Amino acid sequence: MDLDEVADELYAVPPDEFIDLRKARQDEAKADGLKGLAKEIGALPKPSAAAWACNLLVREQREEIESLVELGDLLREAQENLAGDQLKALDIQRRQLLTALTRQARALANGAGHPVSTTVATQIEETLRAGMSDPDAGRALLTGRLTSPMTYSGMGTTVAKPDLRLVHPPRPERTEKPAKAAAPRKQTGESAADRRAREQEERRRAAEEKRQRELTRARETAEAAVATAEEAAGAAEEQRQEVVSLETRHTELQERVDELAEQLADAERAAADAGVTLKRAQRRLTAAEREAAEAAEARDRAVAHVDALGEG
Repeated sequence: MDLDEVADELYAVPPDEFIDLRKARQDEAKADGLKGLAKEIGALPKPSAAAWACNLLVREQREEIESLVELGDLLREAQENLAGDQLKALDIQRRQLLTALTRQARALANGAGHPVSTTVATQIEETLRAGMSDPDAGRALLTGRLTSPMTYSGMGTTVAKPDLRLVHPPRPERTEKPAKAAAPRKQTGESAADRRAREQEERRRAAEEKRQRELTRARETAEAAVATAEEAAGAAEEQRQEVVSLETRHTELQERVDELAEQLADAERAAADAGVTLKRAQRRLTAAEREAAEAAEARDRAVAHVDALGEG
């Protein structure tokens, strides 16, 4: 015997059986000399009706609850990535799945002989919504050991998208000044034609140096722009793939919701038919019992009459 086994057993039984079973397991632990385990078993709290129904749902329909928690993860991831109409479609799907699973939990509880009230059903739906909305609540729900219902006040988280301008920041402008052209040395006896040719060559060299500097800056800017564009294209492709994946998952879960809804509708129709048949059978039983009582009375009168005649 260990605590996990006992907890799994305890939280699988209806709440009205919890105390007696916990006492029995605690006594067994004490008899085996496991005082520490007995104390831990005695500290396990009794679950509320809503918590028990959710635990029952997890045990009977674990795949659907895992899908519920997974859908919550997808919704949180999609907050910053999907368009408004896509988020609206996922939100509708979320509500449909919560409604279907809440009805299923009520049906399971009824089948176990412990029907739940409308108030408890609301707590069940709030617990399922919390399991979808919060990762920790989802993990707690999947343990199948809830002791009380859960609630959640909001939905989703804000995911900060990276600023592509910071991925490849622009290179800093050069601050050094271009070297000044060396002052022309005075030449003794330089002709006017030679001076004009020398000045023209100096202007040409200065213009070429300026062009080379501008070309270098342009290349650096172009390289940064290309890198930024490639990064943006990669991010867009990732988002495209995620949208395709979410759309596929949305379709699969919607089909599952439709299937569950159809199964629940069939079960409700069957329950209604069984109720009608039961009422008819009860009416026939009442009539048969009445006829049997009347026949018994007639029999008693006939026997008494025979006895009276015999004595005479």
